[in-house]
Amino acid sequence: MRSMAAAALLALVTLPAMARDDTLSKDDVAWLNRVTFGVDSATVAHFRNVGRRRFLDEQLHPKADSLPPAIAAQIASFDVMKTPAPALLAQVRDQYRDIKDLPDGDAKETARKALQKQGNQYAQQAQAAELLRAVYDENQLREQLVWFWMNHFSVFQNKGRVRWLVASYEQDTIRPHALGKFRDLVIATLKSPAMLEYLDNAQNARDKINENYARELMELHTLGVGSGYTQDDVQNLARVLTGVGVNFDGQPRKIKQDLQRYYVQDGVFEFNPNRHDFSDQKLLGRNIAGGGFDEVERAVDLIVSQPACATFVSTKLARYFVADDPPPALVKAMAKTFSHTDGDIAAVMKTMLESKEFNASLGERYKDPTQFLVSTMRLAYDGKPVANPRPLVNWINQLGQAPFGRITPDGWPTSDSEWSSSGQLAKRFEIARSIGSGANHLFDVDEDGKVQRGGFPQLTTPTYYATIEPWLGQKTRDALAQATSQQEWNTFLLSSPDFNYR
Repeated sequence: MRSMAAAALLALVTLPAMARDDTLSKDDVAWLNRVTFGVDSATVAHFRNVGRRRFLDEQLHPKADSLPPAIAAQIASFDVMKTPAPALLAQVRDQYRDIKDLPDGDAKETARKALQKQGNQYAQQAQAAELLRAVYDENQLREQLVWFWMNHFSVFQNKGRVRWLVASYEQDTIRPHALGKFRDLVIATLKSPAMLEYLDNAQNARDKINENYARELMELHTLGVGSGYTQDDVQNLARVLTGVGVNFDGQPRKIKQDLQRYYVQDGVFEFNPNRHDFSDQKLLGRNIAGGGFDEVERAVDLIVSQPACATFVSTKLARYFVADDPPPALVKAMAKTFSHTDGDIAAVMKTMLESKEFNASLGERYKDPTQFLVSTMRLAYDGKPVANPRPLVNWINQLGQAPFGRITPDGWPTSDSEWSSSGQLAKRFEIARSIGSGANHLFDVDEDGKVQRGGFPQLTTPTYYATIEPWLGQKTRDALAQATSQQEWNTFLLSSPDFNYR
């Protein structure tokens, strides 16, 4: 009976292949799966219409957000998105103040837990928003770079007030600069309350130096280990960064009259000259004259203009998009573009994506958890808007790569070996089964008190036959032939090695 059922299912899912005449080449499929998070029917149709060159140009220079209206409305409905960060933090500040005024006891503890729960919910909404954009936005290369830069300039949601700030960090700090100038991205993260809270620069003052952010700014964000900077450079950069902080209390600062012209406030960010060390500093062999926030900007300009910065950033991008150990010639070409364009990220990406080294690597990269989850959703539901994104957040947490979830500032690892353990494979199989069987609550809606579910996806679509079926390996075909239901067939495909490489 099992063999008869398998034969019937195999005939059902392979019949449309006999009539296909629009199969994409293996190289085009692999290229699309690297430039995007994964194919869906709209992506394939547009690629056929405009070709590889124009498709890439549009991805490198997106004109606007391209979210389905239902997804855009859903993200806009999240509580964390309805209130600008300064107003949101003012509300949190007032709640903290009210809790502090309560007498010790159960009521005070309950109020404190409720506020922390609200913060956690806001962070989960930020995670959901990031995943929804990754799945549904047509500007797929930008979405990959938003994820990449959030990971490169990593912050941890569970430190201090960061959980209330991560939505703004993604939306207002990272996203606008994902394909722009690297220098502007560094300045944006430097002014981000989330970053300043996470790496303690809010506590950095001339009479109490805190080196945490200065060290990570050079080691993790711009220059890299072994690039030639010294401990003296770290200490001097920390002095340059004194006074760069936040104004969480909402109170006006009492600035000395001769320093008032140096005070800068932008939302929650502030540069407080009362806390700044105005003495001259020597950084990377150059003198940085004391000043206000312009001194900070001059220091950043010096750092990002270093050849080491061009090489470091190019290497990180190539490791994510090309190989764990990227070819030196490719990194050199990317770094040359970085230097000649003043750190134009889109130009550096173009150099990489049009290189022979990039083309040679296609199909060889093992998907990290985000790539796996997003590509699975794009293929399985093909643009159908989910009503409930909470399963997405749960799954990415189970897979161990949650946005804003890395405790240490080095970000989640991107090497293939980090995500190919037996435990990771088992979790991917379970998630593939949840998505492939429809037992996932993604489409649960409550109508008149009744829960409506979306059912399981039909993966045997024209997109599947045009991009996946022709290039399946024999082991995957043999496994699919053993499936006894469409749901089981879906699970086998989504968890197969063929689908997990790009």
